[in-house]
Amino acid sequence: MMNLEDKIYIAGHKGLVGSAIARALKKSGFTNLIYKTSKELDLRNQADVAAFFNEERPQFVFLAAAKVGGIMANNTYRADFLYDNLMIVSNIVHAAYAVKVKKLLFLGSSCIYPKMAPQPIKEEYLLTGALEHTNEPYAIAKIAGIKLCESYREQYGANYISVMPTNLYGINDNYHPQNSHVLPALLRRFYEAKIAGAKEVTIWGTGNPKREFLYADDLADACLFLMNTYDEKEIVNIGCGDDISIKELAAAIKEVTAFDGDLVFDVSKPDGTPRKLLDVSKIHSLGWHHKTSLKEGLKLAYQDFLTKQELFSLA
Repeated sequence: MMNLEDKIYIAGHKGLVGSAIARALKKSGFTNLIYKTSKELDLRNQADVAAFFNEERPQFVFLAAAKVGGIMANNTYRADFLYDNLMIVSNIVHAAYAVKVKKLLFLGSSCIYPKMAPQPIKEEYLLTGALEHTNEPYAIAKIAGIKLCESYREQYGANYISVMPTNLYGINDNYHPQNSHVLPALLRRFYEAKIAGAKEVTIWGTGNPKREFLYADDLADACLFLMNTYDEKEIVNIGCGDDISIKELAAAIKEVTAFDGDLVFDVSKPDGTPRKLLDVSKIHSLGWHHKTSLKEGLKLAYQDFLTKQELFSLA
């Protein structure tokens, strides 16, 4: 259990997940928070990370730092995604052990599960089949992080837990035209179409694939809940337990952005995996449920996007 005066390190505090965790901790009254930007501390550098932990000696660690991106980025920079993420998790987990951190929470990803895993995806499906090729290096690094946490627990008794969030969106998301995920990418495309006065927005595929989306602040709430209540080796899925088709998502974003044109689906383009939904019965049984509906979350995400849109060189 974290006390309000405990020193807490958030690795990756500038990102979508890390910033949400920082907001949740501050909202709950925690004031002894520490973090460094990537310019201040290169988490790939073992000596620098060890020195930082020796100096600060945090009691709790949220490991949300990672090199992330969409399909194109993952598939193009395969070596970078594997190397950078392996180094980040290895350095932080070992440094946390060296200074006797009380507890560490590692943020994984739903891409750790086999490409053809049965739906909804249960935690025990990990390592039961082949991964999706395009993001395999990222997934391998995340799996290594899970196994590091398990191994330090088994060999040294370290209280390290791992959680697997579903597709996330929200404040401080990535809206890059090539490297972003589907929901923020669509927010940007609908906004640009609206500003340009376009009559339609074209979306790849049939629109039939289904995906699950969780507002990042709900994930942060779940992370605080698990940091305070869960001490087991087994990984925990975090999601909302419901999914939506890409066609339905596009219609919802069209409404939120007030775009009055048409939706066009380019069926010559690939659909990707038909469905990707996490089984969240475990975290529900522990007593946690998400709070933010997709409609409410899209409104909040779009308002955040509008405050930042000049940073993205938008029209």
